[in-house]
Amino acid sequence: MSQESLTARYRPQSFAHVAGQDSVKRILSRAAATGRVAPAYLFSGTRGVGKTTLARIFAKALNCVNGPAEEPCNQCPICRQITLGSAVDVVEIDGASNTGVDNVRRLKEDVGYAPLECRYKVIIIDEAHMLSKAAFNALLKTLEEPPGHVTFIMATTEPEKFPQTIISRCQHFVFKRLPQADLVRHLEGVLGQEGIQAEHSAVTLIARRGAGSVRDSMSLLGQVLALGSDSLTLADVREVLGLAGGEVFVRLVECVQARDLHGLNALLTEVLDQGVDLGFFLRELSGCWRNLFLLNQMGDAARGLIDLPAEEVGIWAGLAPGFSLGHLHAAWQMTMDSQRKILTSMEPALALELLLLNLACLPDLLALGSAGSGQAAAAGPAAGRPQTQAARPGGFARAEAPVSPQPAPAETAAPRPPAAPAAPRPQPAAPAAAQPEAHPAGRPQTAVRPPEPSRPQAPPVSVRESSANFGAPAGAPPVPRPPDGPRTWPGFVAYCSQRPEGSRPLPALDKAHGEVQGAELVLSSPHSFLCDRLKGGLPVLTELARAYFGPGIGVRVEAPVEVVRKTRSELKEMAQADPVVRQAQERFQARIVEVRPPLNGKENGI
Repeated sequence: MSQESLTARYRPQSFAHVAGQDSVKRILSRAAATGRVAPAYLFSGTRGVGKTTLARIFAKALNCVNGPAEEPCNQCPICRQITLGSAVDVVEIDGASNTGVDNVRRLKEDVGYAPLECRYKVIIIDEAHMLSKAAFNALLKTLEEPPGHVTFIMATTEPEKFPQTIISRCQHFVFKRLPQADLVRHLEGVLGQEGIQAEHSAVTLIARRGAGSVRDSMSLLGQVLALGSDSLTLADVREVLGLAGGEVFVRLVECVQARDLHGLNALLTEVLDQGVDLGFFLRELSGCWRNLFLLNQMGDAARGLIDLPAEEVGIWAGLAPGFSLGHLHAAWQMTMDSQRKILTSMEPALALELLLLNLACLPDLLALGSAGSGQAAAAGPAAGRPQTQAARPGGFARAEAPVSPQPAPAETAAPRPPAAPAAPRPQPAAPAAAQPEAHPAGRPQTAVRPPEPSRPQAPPVSVRESSANFGAPAGAPPVPRPPDGPRTWPGFVAYCSQRPEGSRPLPALDKAHGEVQGAELVLSSPHSFLCDRLKGGLPVLTELARAYFGPGIGVRVEAPVEVVRKTRSELKEMAQADPVVRQAQERFQARIVEVRPPLNGKENGI
């Protein structure tokens, strides 16, 4: 004899026992108690969120012998018959098996008869989106003006397939996915009734795998309980359902951070040999990048936003600072975009391997889209320039204000003039082997002593040179100073391409447009994705712009202007108002049949 499934055994029989959907439950319960019943209802939502269950409970509340009441009693003969599915006046049909117009016609004939035992005749159509167009048209008039003792309830997972004429005749309720916390409470209640001890982490994993669906979660729970253990453990859940453990994702992220391609290959082989569910594996991997992104940006404030034990959050918090913001953002987006491609690929294992290798090589891949790879700076003329004493350990020295010239003693180098956006850079002072010359004003010029051979002296560092080294690692050769002459946008792009190797990658500046407007460098691009990348690199771009254009320059990114497309009716009105079109109509006795927007996307003409 077959055993009843957990889903059927613990199907709720009253509004109070249904998990989630609080607003829908209140409305239906109130409607049953007051008798304000609509001719038709439409329940839409993903699978396993209680659409059919609430339809049956609503039918019992309408027809309960002890009613009308907000809750069915589940004790009277009518409630018992509806629970068993044997009530004459409560008809539940499958839309996938009754798609034709003939089925709807027979249903319309049955609707005309008064109920035999109940107050209301309730017609429940499950998977109603499977009805044909002719069947929907045949049902229109009945849904709009049914007899007073009849109500229709249609349940569907694809409401977009419904004609608007049907939706306008129904009260439409959208069922939401259950939050993970509500799903965990529901599963723990079922385990309590079964008398089975369970680890909270194991129940949480089943709820996360169920993705907001009660039926999916109950089916997974029944599958794990079939193992026959006295208690439910996290290891049993992962083994039965083929789910990767948290340590697998920690190892994966560590390999990505270290660019350990061999380790990634070994980890992928282990995952595939265990028969892990790739769909859930990718979902969990996306969650890992999300947690790292939040911890990288928010620090300890993000701990409350991560639904993991405290010790696991501590592990991720230790890994987050090892990634740059661009790396985490790109890894998160790539994993999300690759889920469907991997699951529908002819070679999902190879597609997953490509994703993991791309994640490890992301810094190099991001550098390909920037203005330069940074390797030219290491081989340029500045490669042999010694590091200045004013540089900080991070590889740069920052000045908050322009440096004012100060009188120098006789043993120091020549004074450095203040930095200006367009002024030429001062040339190094020649060795003062000759006698001091007379100043035009009559004062003798300060003599300059050449540096001693045993103690080489570093060249002076200006604000531009120190700011240009922003983001370079310690000990890296500084970027060559900006060339003399006018400062232009192409020159700035070329200047940014000469940053030292290992610096933070910049967006593709050569694909953007820049213009200096007053004290601002305004960047723009017709592509919103590039604008977002430019905004993410504003701190580095600001430092480089101040080193190239001057210390007082600012950087601003202008978002692309979205073009509002005109509707067909607006285009037709423009065409009718155009004098050339009217003249053509009069000359050729023509009329406007159809108006289409121009192919180049510019809608300023007809």
